[in-house]
Amino acid sequence: MPVHLPAARTPDPRSAPAMRWGILGPGWIASRFVAALQKHTSQEVVAVGSRSADRAEEFARSFGIAAHHGSYESLLADPSVDIVYVCTPHTEHRPGALAALDAGKHVLVEKPLGINAEQAREIAEKSTRTGLFAGEAMWSRFLPKFDVLRQVLDSGMLGEIRTVMADHGEYFTTDHRIYDPALAGGPMLDLGSYPVAFAHWVLGAPTDIAALGTPANAELNGQISAVLGNVDGAQAVLNTTILSDTPTSAAICGVDGQVRIPGPFYQPGPFEVRLRDGGVLRHDEEHGGHEDGLHYSAADAAREIVSGNREFTIHPLDDVISTLTTMDAIRTRLDIVFPGEQHA
Repeated sequence: MPVHLPAARTPDPRSAPAMRWGILGPGWIASRFVAALQKHTSQEVVAVGSRSADRAEEFARSFGIAAHHGSYESLLADPSVDIVYVCTPHTEHRPGALAALDAGKHVLVEKPLGINAEQAREIAEKSTRTGLFAGEAMWSRFLPKFDVLRQVLDSGMLGEIRTVMADHGEYFTTDHRIYDPALAGGPMLDLGSYPVAFAHWVLGAPTDIAALGTPANAELNGQISAVLGNVDGAQAVLNTTILSDTPTSAAICGVDGQVRIPGPFYQPGPFEVRLRDGGVLRHDEEHGGHEDGLHYSAADAAREIVSGNREFTIHPLDDVISTLTTMDAIRTRLDIVFPGEQHA
């Protein structure tokens, strides 16, 4: 039995070369992203853009940002900006990312990269044509905790993986934007991205998909449970909902052991490995929120750009597209259609 778990190989975020960031869309996640960068990295947030000049000015004042723009176009024309963080509503991720690339800016897009795989593919193709970096800020993937998990999986410590379980559910009142069909509301993109991406990260793309949905109202899905099967017979059992709070925990189960990750599994925090021979190994880490982890993807983006890369090594665009393809397939089985899509 191993004596201890491996240490994380994640570089110090402060050691990443400094890039000059522009924020496209000063909302809830933007405030946490900027706070994380200012607290934990050497990255420079130099400008913010909003369709509301007042909102941009208020956000800039709150974080000591030098420039504020009353339109996205003005932000993208700002010569002081090297890379744009797109953190608008989901339906605006694609146009924001494409506009940034067209303006000659590298781009990091808050997850999901697009509302479907087609949009993500379009962004990836534009990145290739322009020679500019494009990445999805699936922040879990860049956390030190997940690097330790990756090493556990690669070591074979758990034996053949047979089952993955993950859920993410939160109760939302109907006045929240997650209830707005025009913004691709419902649980899939906000919450479901995490368990589906987690299953992909462990098992790869599925060959079989089954799903069951529950409506939130006449216009919107409220809950999804899905089972994903891969070519080797392993299965992922996933749930996401906006109708109730759930444990948001996860597990990876192999023939020789299992990983148990308490909720929220996708954030900084502890986990334990329980081996079939009775051994227990623990990764001790304090629970942390967005301000404790959003900066890792930004630091990694800076490293990739300076190295001349157009995408993340840890979280490549093919993985992003594959995960969204699975999410599309789940929605197709439940006839969940987002703005601009056609019913199957």
